[in-house]
Amino acid sequence: MLFISTYSSTLNLSFSSNPSRINPILSSDSASSEIESWIFNGLLTYDKDGKIIVDLATSHKFIDDVTLEIKLKKNVLWHDGVEFTADDVLYTYEAIHNPKIYSPRTSNYKKVLSIVAKDKYTLLIKYKEPYFKALEIWMVDIIPKHIFENEKDLMTSAFNKKPIGTGPYKLKELKLSQDIVLTVNKNYFGKVPKIDKIRYKFVPDPTTSFYMLKQQQLDIGSLTPIQVDRQLDAEFNNSFNIYEKQSFSYGYLGFNLKNKKFENKEIRQAISLAIDRQEIIDILYFGHAKICNGPFLPGTFAYNSNVPIPLLDIEKSKKILKKLGYDKNNPFEFEVITSANNSTRIYLAQIMQYQLEKVDIKMKIRVMEWQAFLNTVVHPRNFESVILGWSLALMPSARSIWHSSSDKKGGFNFAGYSNKKVDALIEKGEVTVNRDDLSKIYKEIYKEISSDLPYLFLYIPNSITAVNKNIKNVSPALVGITHNQEEWIKIKE
Repeated sequence: MLFISTYSSTLNLSFSSNPSRINPILSSDSASSEIESWIFNGLLTYDKDGKIIVDLATSHKFIDDVTLEIKLKKNVLWHDGVEFTADDVLYTYEAIHNPKIYSPRTSNYKKVLSIVAKDKYTLLIKYKEPYFKALEIWMVDIIPKHIFENEKDLMTSAFNKKPIGTGPYKLKELKLSQDIVLTVNKNYFGKVPKIDKIRYKFVPDPTTSFYMLKQQQLDIGSLTPIQVDRQLDAEFNNSFNIYEKQSFSYGYLGFNLKNKKFENKEIRQAISLAIDRQEIIDILYFGHAKICNGPFLPGTFAYNSNVPIPLLDIEKSKKILKKLGYDKNNPFEFEVITSANNSTRIYLAQIMQYQLEKVDIKMKIRVMEWQAFLNTVVHPRNFESVILGWSLALMPSARSIWHSSSDKKGGFNFAGYSNKKVDALIEKGEVTVNRDDLSKIYKEIYKEISSDLPYLFLYIPNSITAVNKNIKNVSPALVGITHNQEEWIKIKE
């Protein structure tokens, strides 16, 4: 009897820019990070709900507030068949700290005092002080010591184009502007994926990518709000499931708090009350976004659900402005600057300009090329207000944006925000290991910042993904849809 499989072996995806180096301690671009996620593992990872779970580790425990013990899985093999051990973790840590190697991960380990291998499968990590990211930093993907110990220069190693990991898929070779094919790792220590190959097609043009998705040359693709609302036909909807979740980013209007125009919180409040955030969402995102009311991601431990959503109140805005001496005959005026490389932010500025006219606020708009915007406006703090966005993390670090010490050249606190209570809370949080206590601290930080209005927090766009209905067992979650990819099955048409 002839058996014919109903399964297809290849998952077709796309990437729009070339990965730089497939080496998790060197790369900083999103294309490299996505490819690396299939090839490598960290000691720990996030589950579908954003909770920390083991990956290459079997367990972790704090012996005291500054001592972490991590036990490793046994019989884990690198793609070339060599066993993974504690020596690989030590090597990865040392490589990240090597002054001859430029790694964007180095600052994550500044609180580590020492790391030793008690045996082949046990690590003892000492911190200089209790550290709130003591676990998260060990989500870094581990690289193999046996490959690099005889290498002269990790930065230019052939490994960066032909990586060897412990992950569920292997990459044969990386070639610029060509398709990338990953093949399943049959010796994977976890659950071996049911899909044998992942093919990334190099498609630099988003219009072409959308066309290929509609033609079912791609199995998965991102959609824009206008595509969802205006450009999908019945055939597409019959062929694809659409999954929508909040993205890990927000858009904001940021004030220069050292400019006299914005020193008074009341003027910032008047502007906020005149902004119709829901109208912005409906126009820019066709409703595929939610109002943002603070600096951390909803659904995480840091989010404070008790902070109210910013309200639209034209009359109250006018009253505040009148109290401050502004009216139709003496309007409050300011300039907003944004990047020419992001059309959404330009449209946002135009919508806000129209909305603010209703309370007799005159907002001038200046648009600049991205690098010029960063180098001549943002970094030197040469602005009254800016429209920008921040990426959000499941484990946020409030210091880089909200601590007064980050108000310096090259720092991310370019709004010039300073609140002694927030500084103290951030510092307290950084030495808090207990997650329940950390949550309370960060929720208080959230409340304080939201109340101070250093930014007008505007919206969190949705991430919209189309998945071919031939792909079975897809399960949406906070962290995205690929968290259970090993369970996916692709049915042949």
